[in-house]
This record gives sequence, structure tokens and C-alpha cells, in this order.
Amino acid sequence: MTTRAIDHNPAWTVAMPLASVLVLVLSWLMPATPGLVPLLVIGLGGSVIASVHHAEVIAHRVGEPFGTLVLALAVTVIEVALIVSMMLSGGEATSALARDTVFAAVMIILNGIIGLSLLAGGRRHHEQGFGVKGVTAGLATLTVIVMFTLVLPNYTTSRTGPAFTSSQLIFIAVVTLVLFGGYTFIQTVRHRDYFLPHDEESEDNPREHAEPPTSREALASLGMLLVALVAVVLSAKGISPSIEYLLDVVGAPAATLGILIAGIVLLPEGVAAVRAAIHNRLQTSLNLAIGSAIASIGLTVPTVAVLSLVMGWPLALGLDDKSTLLLVVTLFVASLSLRTGRTNILLGLVHIVMFAAYLFLSFVP
Repeated sequence: MTTRAIDHNPAWTVAMPLASVLVLVLSWLMPATPGLVPLLVIGLGGSVIASVHHAEVIAHRVGEPFGTLVLALAVTVIEVALIVSMMLSGGEATSALARDTVFAAVMIILNGIIGLSLLAGGRRHHEQGFGVKGVTAGLATLTVIVMFTLVLPNYTTSRTGPAFTSSQLIFIAVVTLVLFGGYTFIQTVRHRDYFLPHDEESEDNPREHAEPPTSREALASLGMLLVALVAVVLSAKGISPSIEYLLDVVGAPAATLGILIAGIVLLPEGVAAVRAAIHNRLQTSLNLAIGSAIASIGLTVPTVAVLSLVMGWPLALGLDDKSTLLLVVTLFVASLSLRTGRTNILLGLVHIVMFAAYLFLSFVP
């Protein structure tokens, strides 16, 4: 099939993030201006759509799995920056924010994003395939990182409570970075073939058969991707006071703030993953989802650990019993549903039900 020319960066993909940035600047200069919150929400949504577009342009240029890695790392770095900024402004009162956000990110990715991807892909293509080796490596890495950081603190005896001692925290931070680095190495160098598209035909996606973008277009998309993601996170921070007010009104638990932060930050990845599954690129979808979960913990925990040690603040990492049970069941179900290399609509439904249970029990504990 011959390739055809395509405008890789149409005007709207540049205008939407820049307009969102202008709204942010207006909110900083004139915070009392009426109607700013709806504009921030619109800008956030537009920036999410633009960021997914630019991530696809980059992926088309550099190929898999580098394309998904760019989006995962970019979103995770900005997520870490948001958490750190909120911890610095909130002080010791935010000792559990990192735990709540990381746990929410894992549950949203493994149940929400993967569930929607399997459901949407299965509905359109009935059955889809992917490489088992790459997914198994990712799930094994994620399981160890998650259990070390979110469950183990409840069972160590040197210090009571859901927190590590300073030496334990340093050890966990180093181990987490080692596992994250090891996974990234096999994904991009040693076993890159594990993560390449497997038995996929995406003729229904016009972009797959278009001319690849030039280096200049890819670099432009990289710059606009960063602008769009910054706009997403800062817009989320701008509307967070309104969100916190609404949570107080409805009497929602404090941990739900972490869910909302993670949900907003993961919107670009979620949209990209579901779109990939719809276009019969499930391998790309799973690379993005599992890689994002590993990156979320692999970068967040070491960063907040250093901040905690430097500032002398407590860092609560251990989950409560209910959350631990949901996490263990999620990891178990994911290992079952992704063990054969073939998926269908029922497996997506199972993950969606798990995600619904997580959300319901978070608001009604």
C-alpha cells in the first residue's frame, strides 16, 4: 500500500494548547475573573486531545515502543512535579498524597484504561492479539514495585505505621529506580522485539499509511506535547480548589483527591491507549498502560522519598486493608486476563467492573 501525504500538525493542534496557556496566564493575573473555571476545564480537554495527537505523530516518526515511552515519561514527569508542588505547599499534611495518587494511578491504568481498551477493541475486532513476553515482563516488574512501595510498609517492624524508616526508604527508592531502569532497558534495547506490534492489522487507521513526519515535524510535536501536558496539569491545579470544595460538600474521603489528580493527569494516556485498541493496535495500548504504571511509581516514589528525607516530613506509603485487597485482586486478575496473548470483550468487562468497585468503595468506604 502506498503512503500518502498528510498534515501532521494542523493548526488546531497548536492553537488548543496555546489557548489553554493563555487562559492559565489570565487566571494568574486576574484570579477573580468570573467564568475562569469553565474555561480552564475546556482548555484542559482541548490540551488532552492535542497531546494525544502529538504523541501519535512522535510515535509514527520514532516507531514502537519509543513512541509510547515518550508519552508515558512526559506525563509521569509532570505528574511528579504536580505532586511535589502540592507537597511543598501543603507541608506535612500531604504526607499521604503521593501514596493516594500513585495507588489511584495504578488502579486507573490496570482496571480503567486496560479495561476500556480491551472492551473497545473487543467490541470492534472481537478478538485481539499481543506479545505475551513484553506484557509478562511488565506485570512482573509492576507487581514487585507496587508490593514493595504500597504494601510492605505495613509489615516492617522497625517502625510502626504505614511508613518506612529512613534507611528503608532509601533502599526502596533505589530498588524502585533499578527496576524502572531495567524495564526501560529491555523495552528499548535488549528485548525491544517483545514490545513490537504483534499480529496486528490497522488498515482502518489512515495515519498508519501516511508518510511519516519529518524530523522537524516530530520535534515540533515534541515541543507542543510538552506544552499541552503542562497545560493539562496546571489547568488541573487551577480547578483543584473547586474540586476540593465539591468533595467537602459531598463528604467524600480525603483520598479521593488523589484519584482526581491521577485521573486528570492520565487522561492523555488513557485516550491514546483506547484509540490504539480501537485501531487494532492492542500491543501499543498495553505498552502505554503498563509502562505508565511502572513509570508512575518508578519516578514518583524516589522523588518524594528524597523530598521527605530532606524536609524531615513523614511519608505514609502503606495502604489500608481494603485498598491492599483491591490491589492484590487487580494484579491477580491482570495476570490472568493477559496471560494468553489473546483478549476479548469479557476480559475488558471484568476490568471495568473492578474499576467501578474501586471507585465506589473509594467514595463509600
